[in-house]
Amino acid sequence: MKHEISLGRRLLGLTIDWLACYAIAQGFFGDTRLTLVIFFIETFLLTALGGATAGHRAIRVRVGNYQTGQNPTILQSLVRTILLCLVVTAITYDDEGRGIHERLSQTKLFDLKKPTGRILSA
Repeated sequence: MKHEISLGRRLLGLTIDWLACYAIAQGFFGDTRLTLVIFFIETFLLTALGGATAGHRAIRVRVGNYQTGQNPTILQSLVRTILLCLVVTAITYDDEGRGIHERLSQTKLFDLKKPTGRILSA
């Protein structure tokens, strides 16, 4: 199984996002039980609007449409985020190294360290 983005990088990005959401839940609301809700909102909005969460940007990857490479649509971002929050989809991979959440949302992580990871001109 070939992973374009290593599992270590994926886990690091996810950890950065989770810890940021945990800090927001604790700092603003005083209740870390809200972490998953904040994580959902952060992941959905940042993926839909900019193609990357804070964790993605830190590890130099972005989410894109699997077919076109452009930023994902709002629906793709929503499906991807819902499935990502179910966790099991994020740790189950196909032969291309894409998680089930990426396959079902028709998205892919693109490596910004490589020239092919850049957003294509419209």
